[in-house]
Amino acid sequence: MISLSLVEASKNSEDGIDDFVVLFFTENAVEERQGNIQVSRIARVCKVRLDCPFGNVGSPSLVQDAFLLQDQKDWRDSIFYATFTINSESSGACSQSAVCAYKLSDISRVFSGRFLTESDTGSWDTYTGEEPFPHPGSCINDELRAEGVMTSLDFSDKTLLFVKNHPLMEGAVTPITGKPLLVRIGTLFSKIVVDQVTSLDGQLHQVMFIGTDSGWLQKAVRFDGEEGRVIEELQVFPTPQPVNFLQLSSKTGQLYSGANGVAVQVNVRDCSRYTSCDDCLLARDPYCGWDMISGQCVSVVGAFLKSKIAQFLPCSPKTNLPISWRLSDSILLPGPRHTVLSLGLIIRPSYSESGIYTCETVETVKGKVHRKTVVQYYVQVQDPSTLVRTLKAAVIVLSCLLILLICSVLVIRRIQAKKLNHIGCGNENKNNNHMIVSPFFHYDPTSDRHCDQEEEQSVEARSVKAILILPEITLANLEVE
Repeated sequence: MISLSLVEASKNSEDGIDDFVVLFFTENAVEERQGNIQVSRIARVCKVRLDCPFGNVGSPSLVQDAFLLQDQKDWRDSIFYATFTINSESSGACSQSAVCAYKLSDISRVFSGRFLTESDTGSWDTYTGEEPFPHPGSCINDELRAEGVMTSLDFSDKTLLFVKNHPLMEGAVTPITGKPLLVRIGTLFSKIVVDQVTSLDGQLHQVMFIGTDSGWLQKAVRFDGEEGRVIEELQVFPTPQPVNFLQLSSKTGQLYSGANGVAVQVNVRDCSRYTSCDDCLLARDPYCGWDMISGQCVSVVGAFLKSKIAQFLPCSPKTNLPISWRLSDSILLPGPRHTVLSLGLIIRPSYSESGIYTCETVETVKGKVHRKTVVQYYVQVQDPSTLVRTLKAAVIVLSCLLILLICSVLVIRRIQAKKLNHIGCGNENKNNNHMIVSPFFHYDPTSDRHCDQEEEQSVEARSVKAILILPEITLANLEVE
């Protein structure tokens, strides 16, 4: 067995499904007749082939470890991240490793599919006969409980015998993207853990920490529309030896790594290795940002973006054409607050520089300039006085609502008391007025239009990435410990 994970499916479950265990392992493929071919498997009750396509055709990729990043709202959206290697001796090539990701909803769909059955000739074919109820390998939920199936002990002998004779499913579990998130040549991956980080631009990133057979720790991240990339490598042990244990505390940002007779602790939020602004931002480490006051690359986990922290806006066109930037309708030229790079733009915005930042490719054909938008960012720098006024207004509105609620309760109780005492009130309450108090407005980046906002570009607002920048003096009051 390579890895075992508990899926807490019962949390926030609509159909009352029980928790279940998922196993990852490798074994000789009994369904293959070419000889002793090892394959990767994932199993719940029955087992399924686990695919991670990379390397040479015919070279089996073997799972080494798996980590479950559980979604707290819906277990079906949880994702397994798994490391794979290709044996260099069997493939006749350099050692290769990869990370593939699998969604639990896709895994469950394969387990709900058809089975394989072994024929008299030894081949494994699709089973086309009658299947018992419930579907073999199903987890108990409210529907099965209504049928009297409370535990696995309530399954019929027919179902248990079917599972024994048909342990293999027909389908295979494939990666979310159809290919690995990350591939490395000349390296053998071992263990993996994954952290979920919200960077300064508000985007959610999955940061992978991968151990190797030579004692290295690799930090990797995959941005939307790009291949996965390793942003840091660290030798964690004094002498090279395989990393056989990784445990991450997302709350403290500490990673614990172990090997035979040695254990180390690593701060994954350490940004001090980036000594310049360019290095800090171009590394695109979701944990880090450049603080212009201290002149250092610092951890930004749990902090709001402020105007004294430089922000990197990436732009990666699919062509080799040169790029230019516009702020609203004006061409953006390099200056103290803007550094134009081939991979994006570094901004140090002030309050007057809120607006839509547009990256576009530029091509001149027969004297005519053609521009094509690659990506847009809506950058909003919040005025501290406006923020304070908004918070004060919110407090006043909530106080008024509380007072109104208390008064309403007292009036209702008084009226009820008079009715019980048979005291006539005439028609005093015939013309009661109803008050509706609307909450204060706030910026919603998912909305197409906002209060007092005019269209600045002929693009859909949903395609613009929103970035809220808070001023330095408000950061101390708003940072999360």
